[in-house]
Amino acid sequence: MADLRGADGHQAGQNMNCQQTESGQIVYRRLAAAHLHSGLIIMNIHPNAIIDPAAKLHESVSVGPGSIIEGDVEIGAGCTIASSVRIYGGCRIGANNHFDHGAVIGAAGQDLGFDRNKVTRTQIGDHNVFREGANIHRASKTEATIIGDHNYFMGNAHVGHDCVLGNHNVLTHGLVLAGHVTVGNYAFISGLVAVHQFANVGDYSMTAGCSKVVQDVPPYSTVDGNPAQWVGLNVVGLKRAGFDPEVRKAIKAAYQALTSGRLTRDVLEELKQGNPVAEVQTIIDFYEKSSRGVTGRGHKRQGGR
Repeated sequence: MADLRGADGHQAGQNMNCQQTESGQIVYRRLAAAHLHSGLIIMNIHPNAIIDPAAKLHESVSVGPGSIIEGDVEIGAGCTIASSVRIYGGCRIGANNHFDHGAVIGAAGQDLGFDRNKVTRTQIGDHNVFREGANIHRASKTEATIIGDHNYFMGNAHVGHDCVLGNHNVLTHGLVLAGHVTVGNYAFISGLVAVHQFANVGDYSMTAGCSKVVQDVPPYSTVDGNPAQWVGLNVVGLKRAGFDPEVRKAIKAAYQALTSGRLTRDVLEELKQGNPVAEVQTIIDFYEKSSRGVTGRGHKRQGGR
């Protein structure tokens, strides 16, 4: 460690870990009996936090008591890390994320064949909230488990290895995403839902509580049940998102055709020939790219206007 001395002659590294920023300022990682010197930025790090010297934290990051941050971690500006949070090596975390008590980020995936010596990552964007006990596993087969921006993970939500999540999703209490699940944007996945590995969850979809999802959840839809079945449009979600009534009408017409009992490939071909709006094209693309099959119609009445 470089001999970085404060104005009073004390060596900055004697009782606290520190780093020098590109501007030459010293950033303390751990506060003990810290002195505030001119030209220093003192990070809001609780003295009982444990932070590896190799971790890179923006000077505006705050860390609560009992939290552990391993080396090979990068955390961006404005992040708040509450008490007893564990952030494992290989995490790349953007700006303005919040990690509540007991969140576990970047642990090795629960994959019995995973080689723990393999270097993989957990990549997190900006403005995400991870509530108490939320746990995110790093990749085991791909390069990284990926989480976008503005997602909200409620208590004890679990995201398995190699999952890819977009933006503005809400994942509620106790849900489980198995490995390799893909979630689009603005999806709402309710409490105690279990999503099968390699399944896809479409944009603006709603998955009802306690559902067992074994096939892909189509965009703009609501699914429910064990196993989950398609029960209608996500009417409330579409209205809240400001979808134009004519667009909602086009989405409803597309799903009426797709759930009519006719061959899916024939319906998709007809939809393509009808100069579809962008949202209907999204539905077409989702069906055509599905490898597990798309969740089919249940016995509940279709909603939507």
